[in-house]
Amino acid sequence: MKIIKKAQERTAADDRALRDTVTGIIDNVYANGDAALREYNRTFDGCERECLRVSREEIEAAYAQLTEQELSDLKEARANIEAFARAQRETVTELADFSPRPGIFLGHRILPVSSCCCYVPGGGYPLYSTALMLITPAKVADVGRIAACSPAVKGTDLIHAKTLVAMDLAGADEIYVVGGAQAVAAFSYGTEEIAPVDMIVGPGNRYVAEAKRQCYGQVGIDFVAGPSEVLVIADGSGASATVAADLLAQSEHDPNAKGILVTTDEAFGQAVMQDVEKELETLATAGIARKSWETYGEVAVAESLAEAVELANSYAPEHLELNVADPGALIPDLHNYGSLFIGENTAEVFGDYASGTNHTLPTVRASRYTGGVWVGTFLKTCTQQRMTREASSAISPLVARMARGEGLEGHAVAAERRL
Repeated sequence: MKIIKKAQERTAADDRALRDTVTGIIDNVYANGDAALREYNRTFDGCERECLRVSREEIEAAYAQLTEQELSDLKEARANIEAFARAQRETVTELADFSPRPGIFLGHRILPVSSCCCYVPGGGYPLYSTALMLITPAKVADVGRIAACSPAVKGTDLIHAKTLVAMDLAGADEIYVVGGAQAVAAFSYGTEEIAPVDMIVGPGNRYVAEAKRQCYGQVGIDFVAGPSEVLVIADGSGASATVAADLLAQSEHDPNAKGILVTTDEAFGQAVMQDVEKELETLATAGIARKSWETYGEVAVAESLAEAVELANSYAPEHLELNVADPGALIPDLHNYGSLFIGENTAEVFGDYASGTNHTLPTVRASRYTGGVWVGTFLKTCTQQRMTREASSAISPLVARMARGEGLEGHAVAAERRL
């Protein structure tokens, strides 16, 4: 492995100040409820609204601000996301009356969570696509109450019109103008206006991520997400400018985002780096993208595609692109990624918006143990069992012996009552 562009390493900095700040926000919301939320809205977003919940009139006004094309685009993207979520839902089935031995019947039910909050970031961009990605699978899963929230556009009292319309199209039951760690606290513990939920999903900045970490247990979460990342495996058979564009598409998210190229062709790697510089000359978001690329961008030359695959599995990237002549040959050996994009025709940005897979994905190596948000995120697999009198009598001695072996006499007695 040869590194021709090395990324700056992310150090495990002491985040005590971040933890303490978020703890203070959570405690404030827990103690002061809506008053704390309104104060944070004023401080961080210049939002002066008193009622946090968005009215139907505000939603209709947002629809009026969109062009026909913008509304059509949201509907088309949502249709693809919903279709895939429904196909995924059909793969999650109930199990009834499995019998490991005569008279014992086991099974499980698939149950949706009762309520969830879909957190849609505001930040520098209106991420209306995230509203579709979070709320649509929750709706397909048949979650009983779907709340959504997002911060106001800076200096206003309103969520961005496109985000608000996307929330409504996807099926949100309630929408609130609140963001940041304070929103996570509000939906975890509840306030006067906001009833708590069973699960919070969605990306956010490091304050949101830390709040999800601290509130986990009080509320369920999808995962704790960090900066966006993409890793491209390339053998030089594709176009270098295409790979450069894909790397910069991730880099423009955030100064901390990471774009990585692993190639078996050093000349191709050099060409990609040149194309990155060329595109940065005209890219509207070059201010962010250049900082990200220069700090965290990486280009490595692998001795073989097998070595490239090994590196990808070790890195466990959020997005993994296969820009190679025969991508199918690599897939069986790839097992750590949030979402896989197969072949040069399959741009990662297609998954960001409209192809149908979800873009809310694990980062910072979390794909070693979890996938991204999907319809199953909102479902619980709950087991059940029943026994005949004969089966109960037959298994009681086994259970009693095992219980006494652990010193749990009450367990043994409960088993023997069935004899």
